[in-house]
Amino acid sequence: MSVQKKILVTDDQSGVRKLLYEVFRREGYGVMLAADGHEALQLAMTETPDLILMDVKMPGMDGLETLKRIRGMGIRTCVILMTAYGETDIIKEAIQLGHVRHITKPFDLNDLKKIAREQMEERFGAQS
Repeated sequence: MSVQKKILVTDDQSGVRKLLYEVFRREGYGVMLAADGHEALQLAMTETPDLILMDVKMPGMDGLETLKRIRGMGIRTCVILMTAYGETDIIKEAIQLGHVRHITKPFDLNDLKKIAREQMEERFGAQS
């Protein structure tokens, strides 16, 4: 029996969190939700997610700062940044932090599921 893979969804919009919760639960993942960067940091430390989906633009601590802090804690989990903005400089900086992909909002759910599946397969092999 395989262990359920965990995804941490971090977005300040509750509708996005709820949607992604439902989508990824149906895909068989354990899903944790965070409304901001501070919650994401706590869950990243205590729950060790296998993948983090994170909005770039959030009040308080944005996605890039959250990613920097997660990396500073030694957590190398793959992160998929979600942004409604085309800020290539933010994406470039995030990619330099390692194991980062990005998708632009509004995104196609099938595209996001495909990227998430690819990241899980890259990390755990084809059984994911």
